[in-house]
Formats: sequence, C-alpha cells, structure tokens
Amino acid sequence: MTPTPRGRKASLPSPGDSDDAFLPPGRGLLDEIDVRLAATDAALDADEAARARLAARGPEPVHVCYVPADRVTADTARAWGDEAARLLAAHADDPELPDVLGVPPAALADAVARAARTLDHRPVADLRADLEDGFGHRPDDEEDAAAVGAGRAVAALLAGGRAPERAGPRVKSMERATRRRGLRSWALFADAFRTAGGDPGRLRVTLPKVSAPEQVAAFVAACTALEAHHGIGPVPLELQIETPRGAQRVDALVAAAGPRAAGLHYGTYDYSAALGIAPDQQRADHPAAEHAKAAMQVAGAAAGVPVCDGSSAVLPVGDRTDVLAAWRIQARIVRRALELGIGQGWDMHPGMVPARLVVVTAFHRAGLRAAVDRLRAYRAGASSGTLDEPATERALVGFLRRGIACGAVDADEIDVEV
Repeated sequence: MTPTPRGRKASLPSPGDSDDAFLPPGRGLLDEIDVRLAATDAALDADEAARARLAARGPEPVHVCYVPADRVTADTARAWGDEAARLLAAHADDPELPDVLGVPPAALADAVARAARTLDHRPVADLRADLEDGFGHRPDDEEDAAAVGAGRAVAALLAGGRAPERAGPRVKSMERATRRRGLRSWALFADAFRTAGGDPGRLRVTLPKVSAPEQVAAFVAACTALEAHHGIGPVPLELQIETPRGAQRVDALVAAAGPRAAGLHYGTYDYSAALGIAPDQQRADHPAAEHAKAAMQVAGAAAGVPVCDGSSAVLPVGDRTDVLAAWRIQARIVRRALELGIGQGWDMHPGMVPARLVVVTAFHRAGLRAAVDRLRAYRAGASSGTLDEPATERALVGFLRRGIACGAVDADEIDVEV
C-alpha cells in the first residue's frame, strides 16, 4: 500500500468512481449513510469553525489580575508594575531562585530580563474589578459607590499608559441571594464606564458560581438589555466554574452563553470546598481540580472557548523567605497549567506577576528550538525523528504564537511562518 503523503489524508474513491469497487450495495447505501450522519457532520463543522475562531482571536493574555472594586484606580496597572518590578529586581540574583522557580540557572537571566521588559510595558495584561468574593457583602450604598467608581477607573485605566489589553468587572452570581445585587452592580459599572468614555471593545464581564444554563441565559438577557441601552456589545462573557453542578454541565453553560462566551475560569477554592477537600489541600494542581479543568477544556475546545486557571492563595509578602516560598508555589501551579495546555491564570497580588512571567517565559524558550525544527521538517516533508501530522502542526504553531504574544520569544527568532 502506498503511504499517504505527509500532511494529506487518505480518501475513498470520489463520487464519480464506481461505488461497486469498494461497497457492493452501491450508491443507495452511501446516500443513506450521508443522511444518517448529516447532523454529526454539521456538529463537526461547527467544532472546526469554533477552533478557527479561537485561532483567529489569537493567544489569551497570560493572566487576569483581580483587584477589589473599591481599590481599582486609573493608576492600578502602573502601581502593580512598579511593585512587581521591585520584587523581581530584589530577588533576581538570589542563589535559590533557579530552584524556587524551577528554571535552570543558564536560562534564568534571560527569562528575568524578558519578564522585566514585560513589566515595563504591560504589567497587567487583563484586569477584573472584583465585586464578588474579593469585595464581599457590604451595604448597598457602599457597593453602589464601588461599582460606579470602578467603572470610571477602568475606563481611565484602559486609556492610560502601560494599560491592560482589556478589563471589566466580576459581578456577584445569579444565585437567588445575590442576583439582583450583581445585576445592579453590573449596570452601574457599565453606565459609569461608558459615561467616562470607556472603550466597549475592550470590556468584558465575569459571572461566578455558574451552576445551570438557565442562569447563563438569564444573565445574557440582562446583558442584551444593558447593551441596547448603551448602544454597545455584545460584551464578551467569562463563566467561572466553581461548583460541582457547574463542572458537570460545562457544555450546556457554554451553549447558553452563545457567541459571547469568551472564557471558562476555574474557581479553585469554592470548588475544592464543595468537594470536602481539606483547606491545606485546596490548590489549583490538586487531582480534583485537574479533573474539573479537563472537563472545562473538553467543552471549551468544542466551542472555541479558552480555559483560565485559578490562583494560589499564598501571597508573596513579607521577608525573603516568605516571598520565595510563595513564588515556589506559584511557579509549580503555573508550570503545571502550562503542561496541561492552560496558558492563563489568576494573579491576586502584584508580587505574583514576576514568578508567573519568568516561568511562562522559560517554558516557551525551552521548547522554542524543538518546535521550530519540527515545524520546518514537517512542512518540508523531511524526517525529524518524530511522526508528526496535521494536528501536530496546529499545536506547534499555537505554541510559537503564544511564545511571541507573551514576550518569551521574538518574532525574528522564528524562521518559519506561524
């Protein structure tokens, strides 16, 4: 049998060939099979279109920075960047840093330099003004004021220097106890944001504790009304999966969000607590967490929706020992997420950003040459010692594009088209 050329799939005879040559019953059965599989074919076409939309949108930012809504100012990105750069500079030469971050000493200096460059340019890639757990339950007048203030501040933040790519609020959930409060805060935030001249094309909203598609559909209806009032939209929607019920129905939740579905965020601590996991074991790389994120990835891949990991609760504050201990945990979580194919996560404090950037940079630089060589060999039909195929080509291109987007790789280091 003649091997199929690299990059091409084997095919059955074309419709013009004699069907009897390979299927004795002839064309009648083939037509029946086409009809029987029409719905499946349409679903697979939709999957392929979703993957194409995701690829066209480009890599996600490496992190989403969460800040309580009443602490967000027009200067938040600069302040985070300055604090992150100060911590990185203070510990860059620490002899324990390679072991803490899991980065070989020979690669560390370059990764640190690239992380410092990112901190100088865009220290906060994405930001959420948190009106949920990070803000808490407060009197209505306090949350009203925080929602309005955050809307104004985010508009100014996006228009300023070292600005995030995008920003928006995380509102309270659509559960009975919080839905009216959450919808009111979303409306107040959006009105303040637009009144202050905020760019609606860089706005998104995160809905937490999603358990049922009906909650998503109701929130989408509220968003549609709000967008019509302001003449904007649709605003991209991120769904935060942090309940067992939600983890069981991710595909239905994504479907309810429709084309505005923009992300699936894993809620580490609510989800772990709901499963009865002990507090000292509630972490983003716990087996239960990875099981939930795998389900999210499956649903997200079918719909072209990326997954975002959770965060560590250990903050890099205090003396050298405290900072390095927190960075060790952060580095382990970030590296594991990258191994699982999740390139984005939460940062809850400016001191978390340096560790994330160094680990992400080192991860992409470590795989750079092999990815380029494999891609070049595959496209040339040459032997690379690895049996690659079209799906691998997509994976290699995606890896290299993410490396460029996060600042780990310079475009001129890649001598193949990506």
